[in-house]
This record gives sequence, C-alpha cells and structure tokens, in this order.
Amino acid sequence: MKNEQILKIEQLKKYFPVGGGFLRRRPGFIKAVDGVDLAIQKGETLGLVGESGCGKSTLGYCILRLEEPTSGHVMFEGRDILACDRTTLQQLRRNMQIIFQDPYASLDPRKTVGRSIGEGFQIHGLLAAGERRDRVKELLEIVGLLPEHYHRYPHEFSGGQRQRVCISRALALNPRLVIADEPVSALDVSIQAQILNLLVSLQNRFQLTYLFISHDLGVVRHICDRIAVMYLGKVVESASAPLLFAGPRHPYTASLLSAVPIADPFRKRTRIRLAGDVPSPVNIPAGCSFHPRCPQVQPICQKEIPALTEIESGRHVACHFPLKKQADL
Repeated sequence: MKNEQILKIEQLKKYFPVGGGFLRRRPGFIKAVDGVDLAIQKGETLGLVGESGCGKSTLGYCILRLEEPTSGHVMFEGRDILACDRTTLQQLRRNMQIIFQDPYASLDPRKTVGRSIGEGFQIHGLLAAGERRDRVKELLEIVGLLPEHYHRYPHEFSGGQRQRVCISRALALNPRLVIADEPVSALDVSIQAQILNLLVSLQNRFQLTYLFISHDLGVVRHICDRIAVMYLGKVVESASAPLLFAGPRHPYTASLLSAVPIADPFRKRTRIRLAGDVPSPVNIPAGCSFHPRCPQVQPICQKEIPALTEIESGRHVACHFPLKKQADL
C-alpha cells in the first residue's frame, strides 16, 4: 500500500503581502511557504518538523485550501486540488481532514460535541438524523470516550478528551488523508503518549495516511515513517525516520537533533548551538537562507540557492556541502 502515492506537492508557495505604510515605503511579502516539493505514500506517516514560524502549519492549510496558495500544485490521488471549483473541492474534502493544534479553540463552545462531530454528515447530506446520532456515538467509543458524552459541551472535557473529540470529528467522513497539526503540543506529557498511541491504532484500523506536523522530534521519531525538515518556508532535508536519526546530512537538521534530550545519564551528545537569530521571512537572505547561521558556510552559500537533491537512496538534502555520514545521534 505504501508504494502508492496519495499526495504530491510541487513548487507550492504561499506569500502573504505586507503593506507599505509610513515606515515601509515599498510593500513586501512574507514567504511562509517558498517552493516546497513533497510526496506522501498511501498508508504512511510523513512528519513535518522545524522551528516555530518556518511554515509547517501554513503548508498544511494550503494542502486543504484553508489558505489559498500563491502558486504551485497539490495533487491528491492524481487530481490537482488547486484547479478544483468549490463544489469539487467540497467533495474532495470528505477524503482530507485536519486535526488542529488547540482542541478547545477548534470546537464551537455553543455546540454539544455530538453536533460538532455530526456536522460533516449534514454538510455532505449523509445519514438521517437517527443514523447520524448513532454513528457519532460509535465514533466517540472508537476514540475512547462514552456514548453519553454526545450531549456534553467542550468545556466539560479535559484537554485530552477534547482532542479525542477532534479526532473523532476528523474520522467521521472516513477520510484517506489526515493532517495532524501539532495534535499533542497543547497536552500534558502524560496525555501525549495516549493520543499518539490512539493515532497509531486508528491508522492501522482505518488505513489512514498522516501528515504529522510537529516541532517535537521525539514525538516525530515515535510515530513517523519519513521526516521532512523545514527552514524558512523550504524543505532542507527529507529521509526515512531511521535514516535521519542515524545521521543528519544538513547542518540545520544536525542542530535540531542535537537538542533532543537523551534518557541516559551516561550518554553524552555534543550540543550544536547556532549563531544569530532566524532571519525575517520578509527579508530572506540571498543564496541559502540558512547561511547566516550555518557553521560551515562558504562563499557559494551566500549567492546560490541549493536545490533539494537526492544524495543517497531515500534522502534528499538542500545543501551545497552536505555533512558526512556520522554516528547514530
């Protein structure tokens, strides 16, 4: 199943205009997503990681057209989503759902969770009222809640329970692709493992494909088959999870992995501390956008943008001077 491609992204861009005003005479653009190429195979989990503000969530919203991309192509099962009219897009969205980061903000506080979960059936004209109620109660049980929770409101649940409600809502229409936008970052550590295990269980049960967006590399390592690393709107490295953690080849990936804690007091890891701050997305440096912070910058890095190139089987890196293979991190 994982040899069949379900989603392909080609040169996807999303630029947000920034006005002129008195202090900024010339308008500019925030390049939130800047020419991303990605592919997801059916049945796999692709992790998308990077610092806050690198464009991870915006990319997920562009895939679903919750944000309209500036340019590029998003092919879902061979159909370009960006070329679809409103009616066709609504039909496609039955097969593409999202789990938002904040489980409370993503639920309407004025609606019972039963109404929120069943809203998709109403929008798409599926199931009669009685069937819809029975199906929602079944979904609540699938995610570890009780049927009597149907009549409760979001404020009556804990954070972990609310995220279970959001997961059941995402599953309601039997989607094939689920975008999970940092689904455990707002939860207590003790609850995170429960939600992650639930997502894995549901993937196996319903043959789901995940795009898992996170800034937590420990979480990504646990749940993802492949990982793509973003920096300032671009993918700088992608590889299978074991290959990436066995030894990153991009300097930025190496710095991220060096910050992951090790649960072993006798094992040490050299922390790679990057110089400077992340450049403004309004004024991205020429050449490689990482070069102002890169510990191995060369003159060419300041002039030419490195292409995302396959440097070994299953690994793509956007760097003029990829790191050599190294010991397991």
